[in-house]
Amino acid sequence: MKRKVAGIVFIFGSLYYILAEAVSATYFNASLFDTYILHTISELGIPNGNSPLFWLMNSAFILIGLTLIFGDFYKFKCYIIKNKIIFYILTLITGFGVIIVGLIHGGNPLTSGYHTLGAVMAILGGNVLLVLISRSMDNFGGYQKSTLILGVIGLIAFWVMFFNMGSIYMPVFERLSVYTLILWSFLTGVYLFRNQKND
Repeated sequence: MKRKVAGIVFIFGSLYYILAEAVSATYFNASLFDTYILHTISELGIPNGNSPLFWLMNSAFILIGLTLIFGDFYKFKCYIIKNKIIFYILTLITGFGVIIVGLIHGGNPLTSGYHTLGAVMAILGGNVLLVLISRSMDNFGGYQKSTLILGVIGLIAFWVMFFNMGSIYMPVFERLSVYTLILWSFLTGVYLFRNQKND
């Protein structure tokens, strides 16, 4: 039962995030294409005239953070057989990082440092977490390989973004480094539904 509950939470959290960003982007003060290519995800969460549905985007940040913390600690921890302490630490860093992004908006000089810190915690911490998870389970099958690939892609995208902050296409790399976590959340929900072990 706990396995299915955690699976539902992971799937719901990931789908809510994708849908919330899509709706927020649709109402952003730019074409949908430009919004996804030229504007960061954080811009969708800034409460101003450019993003009338900022509250929806911020709710997605907070929910995916809570999804990760709840899902990992409620059930997914049972599948981790090595590096459990590091797993717990990275889960908290990632989850609270995303929540900080949702609570403290970018674009404000007084708070932008905290927002950036939350983003680094979420993106860098989250993709390192995926790599750790892939090597901390009892086998290295399809799910674990997919998790590793997502983590590596996310880390590469993060570093490309980090060293190209002035590029107009920086938002593309930001999204690539974030979507690895969202896709992993969905895959993990499916994995929990299909895997009877540790039920």
